[in-house]
Amino acid sequence: MNLAALSMPTKSDEAFRYADLTALAGVWPVEPEEITVPAGASEALSIVQDAASGAVARQLVVTLAADAIFDLRILNLGGAYGRIAVDARLGEAAQFTLGAAQLGSGDQVLEIVTQVTHAAPDAVSRQVIRSVLAGHATGTYLGKVAVARGSNGTDSEQSVRAMLLDRTATANAKPELEIFADDVKCAHGCAVGELDAMGLFYLESRGLPPEEAKKLMLQAFIAEAFSGAAEEEKLQSLALKRLGDML
Repeated sequence: MNLAALSMPTKSDEAFRYADLTALAGVWPVEPEEITVPAGASEALSIVQDAASGAVARQLVVTLAADAIFDLRILNLGGAYGRIAVDARLGEAAQFTLGAAQLGSGDQVLEIVTQVTHAAPDAVSRQVIRSVLAGHATGTYLGKVAVARGSNGTDSEQSVRAMLLDRTATANAKPELEIFADDVKCAHGCAVGELDAMGLFYLESRGLPPEEAKKLMLQAFIAEAFSGAAEEEKLQSLALKRLGDML
């Protein structure tokens, strides 16, 4: 592929609907990172994107052979524009897990874009995406699950939630299903909200300072994204530090 010949996307391209195209232009084109998991193998990868400033964009192209297992965890912290795109293709009885959190403040624009293709029968995919946004930050998740013809026995779930710490922050979310098989189990859920006032009151009434109460609730909010990860403790620690800076 001639990367230099790739034209810049526009807002009419679904995967770039909410992107900061001006920032993206500084790192375009984005070279795909190929990951192949052989038949029967099990692999895991954790990505922490924490550039201090500027724009960062990555594109992962993941291929899972039959009975392969791949566990991908993402902590997207920036810089000013931080984008991670994942294109995963699942073979027969493959298992794909994506747990991701993006934490943004100020004027940051963060986005995670995924396409998971169930190309053969009996594959399983699980996606858990959590966003915490403060200030004028924008957090986006666009996630498509495509089930090809003949991919019976597909089992796919998407859980997408965003928490706004300030009403000036913006969360965009679009989980999407495209199904061309009959015997499948596919589900997705999406919610955007604020910290529960009653929950905060309860913790504060037990002696926790307001900032610590918020941090505890947010830690629990993003915990599911990293549950069971090989580097769960590290990811949780980095996320908690970032949350502390945001509050």
